[in-house]
Amino acid sequence: MSAVLPAIALPNPWRPALLALGLVLIVLGALYADTVAAMVAIWDRSETFAHAFLVPPISAWLIWRRRHDLARLTPRPQPLVLLGMAAFAAMWLMSDLVVVNAGAQFAWVAMLVLAVPAVLGWRVAHTILFPLLFLFFAVPMGEFMLDPMMDWTADFTIAALQFSGIPVYREGLNFVIPSGRWSVVEACSGVRYLIASFMVGTLFAYLNYNSWKRRVLFMAVSIAVPIVANWLRAYGIVMLGHLSGNTIAVGVDHLIYGWVFFGVVVLIMFMIGARWSEPEADADTPGTASTAATAAMSDMDPARSSRWLAATVAAVAVLVLPHAALWGVQRLEQGGGAPQLALPAQLGTGWQSVGSGGVGYRASFVNPGVEVARQYTDVNGGSVGVHLAYYRQQGDDSKLVSSVNTLVHSDDDHWQRVSGGSTVVDTGAGALRWQTAQVLEREQPGLRRAHLTVWRIYWVNGHWVGSDAKAKIVGALTRLQGQGDDGAALVLWADADTPEKADARLRAFARDQLPALGALLEQTRSQR
Repeated sequence: MSAVLPAIALPNPWRPALLALGLVLIVLGALYADTVAAMVAIWDRSETFAHAFLVPPISAWLIWRRRHDLARLTPRPQPLVLLGMAAFAAMWLMSDLVVVNAGAQFAWVAMLVLAVPAVLGWRVAHTILFPLLFLFFAVPMGEFMLDPMMDWTADFTIAALQFSGIPVYREGLNFVIPSGRWSVVEACSGVRYLIASFMVGTLFAYLNYNSWKRRVLFMAVSIAVPIVANWLRAYGIVMLGHLSGNTIAVGVDHLIYGWVFFGVVVLIMFMIGARWSEPEADADTPGTASTAATAAMSDMDPARSSRWLAATVAAVAVLVLPHAALWGVQRLEQGGGAPQLALPAQLGTGWQSVGSGGVGYRASFVNPGVEVARQYTDVNGGSVGVHLAYYRQQGDDSKLVSSVNTLVHSDDDHWQRVSGGSTVVDTGAGALRWQTAQVLEREQPGLRRAHLTVWRIYWVNGHWVGSDAKAKIVGALTRLQGQGDDGAALVLWADADTPEKADARLRAFARDQLPALGALLEQTRSQR
């Protein structure tokens, strides 16, 4: 006892270090409270990301397990890490300017993680590297996988049905078998299974293996297994419905069967993985008190006590800078009322408005400032539909580029998307890439089904851009220049005997009328 008491009385470098880190984290939470609140709101309303509520306590528990290892270390600030924090602060600013919530939330977590080596040093951060990286599972990301995973599920299910001897007629994500009609919707994509499996599988690999090779291998398995399991689940549900005369595995109950099946598959995956486990040595074994005390003594001379103050001030300055820049951008931007936009009855010399007739297709846009649509016909009788959705003063519930703005929703009662792609049109001012889709009207007895070719492009403060990512980048850069956040989506569509004829008609229309439509949007922007 007498040998330990003097060691306890020695100065402890962890006290000012933890105080400095605590102050940085408080500032990080206070300045970016809106970002954190938006992230938690997604956890609360989305079943796909409800697991994120467990991430912070799990990370804290994992750090607590290494407390004795940490006590043996001497924290030292690493100023160079502030460059990484500054980069992610810039990422947060760019994401916030164009309302990319996932980008802003990812940047916030990255700044949180980097605050540890910035204040406590590399050795401390390396000791708790996995718990720090585990925090990224709190970021609600992964919905970009919805469309490809829906396609994969439909491809596998149809191939398996055909292999089973059941004839299938497919239209995009919808297919018909002799016993009924089925659709692969967002809930069938398996994204929520994938995200949950990857998070739990990563934690399992960390706790059960010491070898990074085994950890990475099991993490890869935790990605592959839920994807394949979801394919088998979808095929099994269709087969259950087919063999039972559509009395079971239809409606909501097939989602319940899916979770039960997924739970069993993941349990089997863990049971198999446990056979090769490499249990880690007890992380709670305390170190030698004298060793920690000696390290503490070596780093606590008065000349170094100012390190923590300097580290705190520098980190806080990095966190404040993007908010100062955002304040400056908002001051440069001029206010503006609701945009005023109307499509003329005539475009150019050869296109006249059809009036109230026509097919009646519209893309789906949420809360635009103004939305207009017309269908035009030329002297040869060919028609083209024009749909414009204009956005100004964008926010979480009203933004130009969003996953909820789509050409056709998967659960649309009237239209279904059959395929998608892109095409390039030379307008004379340069080649522009358009996103394309084939859209089919759902079958109605006695009526001809419209088969539309649909094109979409963005207009962002005078610039035509084809991709979502480029639209966001251009929007952020123009906002930094104080030009506002005005933007619009232009959707063109044509109904013709063949997709090739529709493409030719749309290409000619875009080449001839895009300058006039751009001038119309520019006029709307100038009326701020």
